[in-house]
Amino acid sequence: MSATASRPAPSGTAGAGRFARPLLGAFLLAAAVDLAGLLAGLDTVHLIAKPLLMPLLAAYAAVRGGPRLLIAALLFGWGGDVFLLADNDLAFLLGMGSFAVGHVCYLTLFGRGRAPAALATGIAYVLVLAVFLVLIWSDLPAELRVPVAGYSLLLTAMAWRAGVRGRYAAAGGALFLLSDALIATGIAEWPRLPAPDFWVMLTYIAAQLLLTLGVLTAGARGGAVGAGAYRGRGIST
Repeated sequence: MSATASRPAPSGTAGAGRFARPLLGAFLLAAAVDLAGLLAGLDTVHLIAKPLLMPLLAAYAAVRGGPRLLIAALLFGWGGDVFLLADNDLAFLLGMGSFAVGHVCYLTLFGRGRAPAALATGIAYVLVLAVFLVLIWSDLPAELRVPVAGYSLLLTAMAWRAGVRGRYAAAGGALFLLSDALIATGIAEWPRLPAPDFWVMLTYIAAQLLLTLGVLTAGARGGAVGAGAYRGRGIST
């Protein structure tokens, strides 16, 4: 073990770490409330609980010493969550744009790993994306086709590259792709599962949590992070 790795965590970091478990518990509670509200058809519950999710998860990542890019990705996800609460095309585009910036943050963070992303997985993702876009293209509103295609390509790249951070992050990337595919099928007015918003939020919440845990556990194992330097249990970027 290197001298840097064996150095005790700064007292401020250790003190902040005491809040990690309560923050994670608060996030899980907000997620449960949101999902229950969706199943019960209580729109007010969803309007209150959904905007709490990503700030709580970002705060958890912060006290765990997570990279700034992870925290930024979660907060841009929060921006997307808030915009998508409004039911109009402009809000949808703004929300998609906020999520896109979050995916750029994730891609930049994952790009710092030295491990190569699996080529076979990348090819599979590209094939799935191509088939999905071909099938849904004509059913999307004309003004949304290009933005959705561009966003989908970025999201697919993020989901593929997430695999460099381990199985948690890889599963999170795949679930993020599934969640947004469910949204796209709703826009295209395809047949949907009962309580479709529940399934969108369930897969989205799981995706963001798994991506966060994947990044944090990779850092705790001493995984490679390009220009970052380890500081106690955290990563500074």
